[in-house]
Amino acid sequence: FRLALIQLHVSAVKSDNLQRACGLVKEAAAKGAKLVALPECFNSPYGTQYFKEYAEKIPGESTQKLSEVAKECSVYLIGGSIPEEDAGKLYNTCTVFGPDGAMLAKHRKVHLFDINVPGKIQFKESETLSPGNSFSMFDTPYCKVGLGICYDMRFAEMAQIYGQKGCHLLIYPGAFNMTTGPAHWELLQRGRAVDNQLYVATVSPARDEKASYVAWGHSTVVNPWGEVIAKAGAEETVVYTDIDLKKLAEVRQQIPILSQKRCDLYGVEMKK
Repeated sequence: FRLALIQLHVSAVKSDNLQRACGLVKEAAAKGAKLVALPECFNSPYGTQYFKEYAEKIPGESTQKLSEVAKECSVYLIGGSIPEEDAGKLYNTCTVFGPDGAMLAKHRKVHLFDINVPGKIQFKESETLSPGNSFSMFDTPYCKVGLGICYDMRFAEMAQIYGQKGCHLLIYPGAFNMTTGPAHWELLQRGRAVDNQLYVATVSPARDEKASYVAWGHSTVVNPWGEVIAKAGAEETVVYTDIDLKKLAEVRQQIPILSQKRCDLYGVEMKK
């Protein structure tokens, strides 16, 4: 099945972001994509100073638009993420809609991006955001898909749980920056893919050098052998790739690590 990753250029005007995102979803569907994904924080600039201003309830304006375009195009749509307001708290939240427009999943970013690389970047999502407390998976006719957002990708245990639960594709809308992007963006994706013998896709906003937070870009798809099979540059674009589940089965047959794990010695478990 064909997967499309929309590396959207995000502006400060929410209505423009929504309009362009929906236009690119339609373009992707017209080119045969069955599963379409948007980037992290696709409807607002990324930054702790923006989250409260742009936050919405779910359902709300942005998710309504996503539901409508998923139904119009008859695709599975992973709505990147938006700042969500619920009961006085803010979350970084990804919603997923099916071809009938129904919401299939809602993932609140579990691991908040609090880092300090002296002289390079300091960022603290926890100043404004609260963490989610659950894993998020959804079924399609093609395969089961697991969701994470950006910093979630650094936590190997989360990907491992998704693999244990039968996911064959992990999708991480994410906005790595100009420090962590070149160092770890592709490395982490290849690690998650090869450890769990599944496909990993990441969807970044396009790079905007004038933004307060400059995203790395380079939305990517990695196969279960750890090979990069599709990759964007820094500009606004749509990346297409065909997900081959026969390839996944072959890799697992050739190197059967999943059945060779020593569960008598170690384990990773889902607690809630």
